[in-house]
Amino acid sequence: MASSDFWKDQKKAKQVMRDLNGLKNLVNLWEGMDREAKDLEEMIDLFEGDEDLRLEIRERFDKLNKEFEQHEFEILMSGKYDSSNAVLVIHSGTGGVEAQDWAEMLMRMYLRYCEKRGWKTRILEKTMGSEAGVKSVMVEVEGNYAYGYLKSEAGIHRLVRQSPFDADHARHTSFALVEIIPEISEEIDIEINPKDLKIDTYRASGAGGQSVNKTSSAVRITHLPSKIVVSCQNERSQMQNRETAMRILKARLHEKELKKKKSEKEKIRGEHIEAKWGNQIRSYVLHPYKMVKDHRTGHEEKDANSVLDGRLDRFISAYLKFKINK
Repeated sequence: MASSDFWKDQKKAKQVMRDLNGLKNLVNLWEGMDREAKDLEEMIDLFEGDEDLRLEIRERFDKLNKEFEQHEFEILMSGKYDSSNAVLVIHSGTGGVEAQDWAEMLMRMYLRYCEKRGWKTRILEKTMGSEAGVKSVMVEVEGNYAYGYLKSEAGIHRLVRQSPFDADHARHTSFALVEIIPEISEEIDIEINPKDLKIDTYRASGAGGQSVNKTSSAVRITHLPSKIVVSCQNERSQMQNRETAMRILKARLHEKELKKKKSEKEKIRGEHIEAKWGNQIRSYVLHPYKMVKDHRTGHEEKDANSVLDGRLDRFISAYLKFKINK
């Protein structure tokens, strides 16, 4: 940053600034907890049976311990993109309106989770369902270790409940696919041949009335060789939507290449598992009983409503411990 030509490359400079702020926040966080721990040690040394002091020590210790548990995994997140922002993509499975409603429930769950963590979210593209819910949605998540935490959510999520769309209230099973893509920094160069792109523009959906877009500002980019399709309609201008869509396309191409290499290694080891609807990572049962269970870690919660309201910390914590100990 002290270099005289630091700001010549604006994008790279901004990335360096983001990295610096992230590191500063991390150092300040752990130095703050260290100071609090030392203060508590001094208070314990001075403790002579005073009940008010005992209660204060207990209260401060519980608060510090909770903060430690919340952040301890960040130190263990050593993946290349764990500290990065993330793009969350949800696709409804087969099942029409049932699956689309489930996809919207998942969208709400993750937005609430991000809100509780203090992360910023922005819906980049959303395709509404025919009657209710969403067919697909893409959300940009900005926050420290967003990808490191959210990567545990990638996979197929299964819902079992009495259908609110069925006159007989029969029990239905719905599926939705969740993808988690790390935000790729500008330093990673991914070559894309313009001839391999099919770019379509259309009017972005709005709230109606004065909010209806009069111009075709939304952009859909299809990468013909990989058949990856990325859409963006959140920005006001077509140019901004195109830039965002290209950024997401590069991230998805990079992720595809990483998965290809991983898949080849797993095939050699004989560990490859086909990605199909039967391989759900988590089940959310709302009828005839209530329970959410992660099939990878075995962790389960009986308060399903709380989980669907964004309380995912225990599931994510269990997954991170599972991966560390694996």
